[in-house]
Amino acid sequence: MEFYANKKLPNGIFFGNTSMISNRELLSNIELIIFDFDGVFTDNAVYVTQDGAESVRCWRSDGLGLEKLKKIGVKLHILSSEVNPVVSMRSAKLNIGCSQGVEDKAEAVLELCRNYLVNPQRTMFVGNDTNDIPAFQAVGLAVGVADSHEDINSHVMFKTEKKGGMGAVREICDIVLRAKIE
Repeated sequence: MEFYANKKLPNGIFFGNTSMISNRELLSNIELIIFDFDGVFTDNAVYVTQDGAESVRCWRSDGLGLEKLKKIGVKLHILSSEVNPVVSMRSAKLNIGCSQGVEDKAEAVLELCRNYLVNPQRTMFVGNDTNDIPAFQAVGLAVGVADSHEDINSHVMFKTEKKGGMGAVREICDIVLRAKIE
C-alpha cells in the first residue's frame, strides 16, 4: 500500500516522515472498515444484458480476507450510493452489513460508527471516486484503491497496490490483519 506522506489531511492530522511503526499503529487501531462497492469490490465495470439485468465481477479471495478480519473482531460494512441487487447478494454471501441508496456518505459513515459503537478515528473508509470524498473526511483512515480517480489523492492516506476488483479488498484485509497480530 502506498503511503501518502508529507501532507495535511482533511481531518487535521499531518503525516510527514512517518515510520512504518506508526503506520502499523494506525492500522492496528482500526475497528471498523467501511467499503464503497463499485470500483472497490469490483473492477468498476458493469455488464448489462439485453433485458437490463446487471452483473459485476468480484475478486473471490476478498471473502477469505474479510473472514479473517471478522474472526479478530474487525467490523465490516459496504456503503453504496446506488441501489442494486448485486450489492445485496455479494454482501449477503460475505455475511457483512450493507447500506445502499446513500446520498450523504459522511453522515452515513458517522451513523454506522454510532451503530457499531466505534469512534470514527478508529474507522477506515475504502473508496475509489470523488463521491467518496465526504466519507474519507469523516474517518481516521481514508484509503483509495490503486486505480481510483486522481481527484481523491489529496483526501486519502493510503492507496493499495492492487486495483479495485482485482485484489484491493484482500490487500487491505491482509495489511490490517498483519498490523493487528504483530
